[in-house]
Amino acid sequence: MNKRPMIPEDLYHYRSISQPVVHPNGQVAYVEQTIDRQKNEYNTRIRGISLDGSNDVELTNGNKDTAPTWSPDGTQLTFLRLEDGGKGLWTLEAGSTEPVRRIPPERKILDYAWSPSGQYIAFTSKVQMNDVEGKDELKNEEAPVLRGKSFERTAPKAEGSGWWDGLYSHLYIYEIASGEITSITSGQWNVSGPAWSPDSQSLAFISKQVEDEDSDADLLYFADVYTIGLEASRPSKVTDSSLLVSQFSYSPDGQVLYLIASDREFGSGSHNRLYAVPVQGGMPKLINTKMDIQLGNAALGDMKSAGPSPSPIWDDRHPERGMYVLGTDNGSVDVYRIHENGDFQSITGSGEKDVYQYTLSPDGTTLVIAALTPDHPAELYRVDISSGETFRLTRRNEEWVTGLEVNVPERMEFTSTDGWRIQGWLLQPAKRDPNVKTPLILQIHGGPHAMYTGTFSFEMQSLAAQGYAVLWVNPRGSMGYGQEFARACRGDFAGGDFRDLMEAVDYALDTYEHLDESRLGVGGGSYGGVMTNWIVAHSNRFKAAVTQRCISNWLSMYGTSDIGISYVEGVIGGNPAEHAELLWSRSPLAHAHKIETPLLIMHGEQDYRTPIAQAEELYTTLKRYGKKTKLIRYPGSNHSLLKSGKPSLRVDSFEQVNVWFNQYLRNEAGEV
Repeated sequence: MNKRPMIPEDLYHYRSISQPVVHPNGQVAYVEQTIDRQKNEYNTRIRGISLDGSNDVELTNGNKDTAPTWSPDGTQLTFLRLEDGGKGLWTLEAGSTEPVRRIPPERKILDYAWSPSGQYIAFTSKVQMNDVEGKDELKNEEAPVLRGKSFERTAPKAEGSGWWDGLYSHLYIYEIASGEITSITSGQWNVSGPAWSPDSQSLAFISKQVEDEDSDADLLYFADVYTIGLEASRPSKVTDSSLLVSQFSYSPDGQVLYLIASDREFGSGSHNRLYAVPVQGGMPKLINTKMDIQLGNAALGDMKSAGPSPSPIWDDRHPERGMYVLGTDNGSVDVYRIHENGDFQSITGSGEKDVYQYTLSPDGTTLVIAALTPDHPAELYRVDISSGETFRLTRRNEEWVTGLEVNVPERMEFTSTDGWRIQGWLLQPAKRDPNVKTPLILQIHGGPHAMYTGTFSFEMQSLAAQGYAVLWVNPRGSMGYGQEFARACRGDFAGGDFRDLMEAVDYALDTYEHLDESRLGVGGGSYGGVMTNWIVAHSNRFKAAVTQRCISNWLSMYGTSDIGISYVEGVIGGNPAEHAELLWSRSPLAHAHKIETPLLIMHGEQDYRTPIAQAEELYTTLKRYGKKTKLIRYPGSNHSLLKSGKPSLRVDSFEQVNVWFNQYLRNEAGEV
């Protein structure tokens, strides 16, 4: 088969796979996301495939269908369909091809869960609990009157959703037989992640609630689990506000809740761990005392579809009872089983991979995982729990990837000058002239408490297709290498993390003789963007740089980012009022006049995580000092442009990066 180098427009033909659920008869329903190039949008449909990999067929024909779930008796497939700006609930009878709408899109459902009895569906939806705050329009009898938006909360905006609209998410019950909807919770707080008790008589959910008027929910870094009976008027608090709970599950007898949670000892650099707490309330007990692993998926990647992070799955059918959870460790994300005594084992641990979603078959014998591997983008795999045997179920991207010239990255490790083990990968160019040295580009991940893997990446393969070797590493502060490593960059920005990156380049140049030390590039996004800015302000070894969704000024970041307070205080260790000199000295903007490297600045205009002013401040300063730079603004785009932005803008971003590096590393003039 003739293969060709990858080009940015190949993204239009990629199929993202996510959200698998297994029927008792072995059929797996899952979500496939494709790109409608003409409309410049994503389509999602639900497909079904047998556990033996046969009969991969389309189950729904909508363009915005997600969140499939089988009813407890297996007679219905439920899913959410986006219509008219909201998500409604639909059901598809087994064997039918015509779904029926159960709950209209006006309800704008966020998430939902079947009761084990099959009588009810619980769902969350946003409602107005405050008559003024967040509104910009008040109605009177004659006509709407525009007003200024009013806010009193500390964090009135959020990445991905924008400025707060005054709405709170709350819990409702839909009765299958009658179609009646009943409100279950109410108050100026939010509900998320509803889960039914095994007897279907109560629900548990995650919420952050303050107990007195002087407390500020936006400054409290915990989230608790609450329960509420179907006939109760108020929820009961289960956990003790010592943990930030992200997921949970009931034990089979309904007496214990198992939590994936962080104690926030090291802020966002704290590991998620597994806890157990009696459903009646009490102090959570730490279960995984024998593993120094971040639970959940902390891996970054541009080839996996967004979707809910899976809650722990209890399995008491195995001789050693325990919970199935995701774990981020040593450049890979796998499914682990953690036993009640703290012992653990990796169920999917053979080979490097990034498992981002999983589900257990009803009989407890098989896991179905959505995963990336080094040589293949996202697909579904079947894993036999007893033997560990793995079989690829879907082949939705088989034709796409086999027609492209792609390489598998080579894993590398070295020891930093102060003794840390640093792991990374080098991707060789798709084609290389053995008589010409190869330019090298260093890519830096965001977070900082995230992790690169060696799995398939469109961004990395796109650069390799241009003839570059691409290097990416996990410097100190990354997840995946133990708690001490993850916390090591906090309060030490541009210290050890900066040295790790520079030593990684040195190691690669020493190890691979064909790399050209005179043609080095550097790039990154978010935390990788601020690190790129810092590097080129303190080193001239790189001949071109690209900074995306970056930070340039810690002083302004504090008050303009949706997480400015916790992030700046955690990473840098201060605030503008008391530590202005510290924040300014660690700001790349303070050193921007020393930058000699041509710098491309790319930023989404609707980025509330690192607001676009961070790019504008840097760009203005560089232009004032006559530096080589370019600013590219992406309209309507937030912090996740590279992973889920408008398709044409994602393609453009890859093209712009290629042109910039080609201009300064290969002396090739071009434009997009």
